[in-house]
Amino acid sequence: MENHRGKGLSFAKRIYLPRVIGLGIGFISVAVALYPLNMPMWVWGLMLFNGFVWPHAAYQLASHSVFPYQAERRNLVYDSLFGGFWAAAVQFNPLTAVTILSMMTMNNVAAGGQRLFALGALAQAGGALVGWLIFGFNFTFTTTQAQVLACLPMLTLYPLALGLVSYKLAIKLSEHKRTLGALSRADSLTGLLNHGAWKDLLHGRFEKCREQPMPVSIALIDIDHFKAINDTYGHIVGDSVLRQLSRELQLLLRDSELIGRYGGDEFCAILPNMPVHQAKEYMERLRDVFANYRHRDVHQLRVSLSIGLAPYQGAFADAAAWLDQADKALYTAKNTGRNKICVATDIHPQAQTSGLPA
Repeated sequence: MENHRGKGLSFAKRIYLPRVIGLGIGFISVAVALYPLNMPMWVWGLMLFNGFVWPHAAYQLASHSVFPYQAERRNLVYDSLFGGFWAAAVQFNPLTAVTILSMMTMNNVAAGGQRLFALGALAQAGGALVGWLIFGFNFTFTTTQAQVLACLPMLTLYPLALGLVSYKLAIKLSEHKRTLGALSRADSLTGLLNHGAWKDLLHGRFEKCREQPMPVSIALIDIDHFKAINDTYGHIVGDSVLRQLSRELQLLLRDSELIGRYGGDEFCAILPNMPVHQAKEYMERLRDVFANYRHRDVHQLRVSLSIGLAPYQGAFADAAAWLDQADKALYTAKNTGRNKICVATDIHPQAQTSGLPA
């Protein structure tokens, strides 16, 4: 409910400025066209209300409504109703009527697409009908120089204001899209790359290594007996261990863009520009840090890591073969006592794979 209300208020704020500008300068266009027609005073009073009071009243109606979005859409229909009325009042003076109706139609399309365009067109027709009933079915086919000059501000300033609002909205939507894109690639618990995003990164790094061979290793890191930690101390403690590991990895490698959460208790990392012995030293530091890890609320908790390390080799057929070697090294570490680092050494040129494992 609050989310919908917030979006509705945002919509009302976007419409507010174009309405203030449009109706304010539209007053000039209509006033110059009405002046030769000797209209009664109540018409001028209604014009003053519509041009200078209604924009603020409409915003207040929308902002204080339980459903601001629906209220603002009704306000846009009222705008169109007034527009049709003034078109009839100026006896459909060609330039003035077309200027008023086209600017309001443009606003309706920008604000609500085809549906609001259709509602606005019906409202304009209804307003014109009311105007004809009051002022008579009359047409004026001539446009004076004064009326041309009076319409120029409407034809220039209002599209500028509407364009500015549309531009700001486009920028905001672009920012939201980038944010959503980043969130779709991030693990919600740790903030690191998620499984799919890290695999995409690995593919890219593999292709770079094929073009220009360089010392790069990948590491798969597993928290030993993580299920027992969750079962014994609870998932809150388990989550804190996962977050701590992600922080230590970021501190160690100083580039969170190379680190990902591969699975429930598995992490993955690309270690660029370092030979395998240096990569192993980095992973030893990480393992030592966690050997001394103490949870502030569960002092008896002990955590160890098993790590599989695989350096890039030109013999790899694809990125999956590279990852497979790291996975085999991790499997060896976990099945030979855990709390250790194993480096993939059994690499064969004929190793082939069709794709990364899920």
